[in-house]
Amino acid sequence: MATLHLHSVLPNPTSFKSTKATTSTRRRLLANSVRCAEATQVTGETQRVTVRNGNDSLDICRVLNGMWQTSGGWGRIDRDDAVEAMLRYADAGLSTFDMADHYGPAEDLYGIFINRVRQERPPEFLEKVRGLTKWVPPPVKMTSSYVRDSINVSRKRMDVASLDMLQFHWWDYANTGYLDALKHLTDLKEEGKIKTVALTNFDTERLQIILENEIPVVSNQVQHSIVDMRPQQKMAQLCQLTGVKLITYGTVMGGLLSEKFLDTNLNIPFAGPPLNTPSLQKYKRMVDAWGGWSLFQSLLQTLKGIASKHGATIPNVAVKYILDQQAVAGSMIGVRLGLSEHIQDSNAVFSLTLDEDDISSIQEVTEKGKNLLKVIGDCGDEYRRA
Repeated sequence: MATLHLHSVLPNPTSFKSTKATTSTRRRLLANSVRCAEATQVTGETQRVTVRNGNDSLDICRVLNGMWQTSGGWGRIDRDDAVEAMLRYADAGLSTFDMADHYGPAEDLYGIFINRVRQERPPEFLEKVRGLTKWVPPPVKMTSSYVRDSINVSRKRMDVASLDMLQFHWWDYANTGYLDALKHLTDLKEEGKIKTVALTNFDTERLQIILENEIPVVSNQVQHSIVDMRPQQKMAQLCQLTGVKLITYGTVMGGLLSEKFLDTNLNIPFAGPPLNTPSLQKYKRMVDAWGGWSLFQSLLQTLKGIASKHGATIPNVAVKYILDQQAVAGSMIGVRLGLSEHIQDSNAVFSLTLDEDDISSIQEVTEKGKNLLKVIGDCGDEYRRA
């Protein structure tokens, strides 16, 4: 591993008001980072990966089933149909599910699903199933009892004694209570209530602070796509140093990165497919910030050429390109459980290899877009702008 000093990634840590890392702390961080990075390993045909920090580890599928789509806005979810769909995904090897406390019935659906697995599948199958959830609290005082009670709600809904991964989000960095919350989460991990502690939508500066406070996070879930390459500009450097991995969402941009939107003109009313889901609307705004619909069409045409060359699809290429980026452990593909399925297409990602010509072709287009780090800010800043 090439030498990379923390101060080369961010401004001098002594400028951080929320923590004062000692020299010994920084040395421990650097020492642990080597162990952490060396311990992270990809298994099988790149289908699963183990994320690790110290003694904490979890193996997950590199293509994760995102359950934001159960929260409303994508169509009515039937409970029984949704659980049957989850079983089909898991049977096909896509056995890692990502949810949150505020994704409607997502945690409850997982609880029903995992009980079906316990009853109807062999123990070795159960061992491969993973349920990753997020906790998104208001920025109130983070007491031990408040954190414990909140996590117990998710444990009860998901019907598990220990959460496989708890990914923590924080709205307001001016309130340094996020460090208190993470320390309480670490205590719950030590008690066996949580297997691994992780983050979602934290920026590089705060990730460094958290690590210097010796919080053993294994990953940070961030928005990352061919259009939104912000994580590779700052975050990935720190991740490469410390061994923290990235789990990405928005990788197919809610479906915009697909054949469905190729050769369409959304600037003409009713001329193209409707942007009729929260994710399509969200990522269309990202396209506008990046370079507009005309440039996006150039990108889709390039991706289609690459996909045709490999007998793949545009979403396959979009996901594989991000999986090949620095520090990325896995990428999310949203699932509309019981409404539509893309099991075969998701699994096709694992057999796809992008060559140098493919990568150069993609970069030739993306370099024409705006630098979203300058337009929006670092990872997660889109949720914290006034």
